[in-house]
Amino acid sequence: MARVELVMRDQDRERYVHQARREGLSLSAWLRAAAEDRLKRQAQAGKFESVEDLQAFFVACDTRAGDGEEPDWAEHRSVIEAARRRGASET
Repeated sequence: MARVELVMRDQDRERYVHQARREGLSLSAWLRAAAEDRLKRQAQAGKFESVEDLQAFFVACDTRAGDGEEPDWAEHRSVIEAARRRGASET
């Protein structure tokens, strides 16, 4: 079994230990469970279960985009170039 060293703020460690004890776990077991939960959520986050889910996703995207027209590519490029010159983005 591998051993991992972790560096964290003292306040965070105290919070994690407190929660681990509330759940009846060691800090190591609690951190492993938290990491596993995160991996499971990430694995499920981008998956569509059906064609209907996919269609609903595109409807939501279209709704969020609004009724206006998207700028043409030349406009996009000018915004990108202006941001590069300033060293920051407008988004």
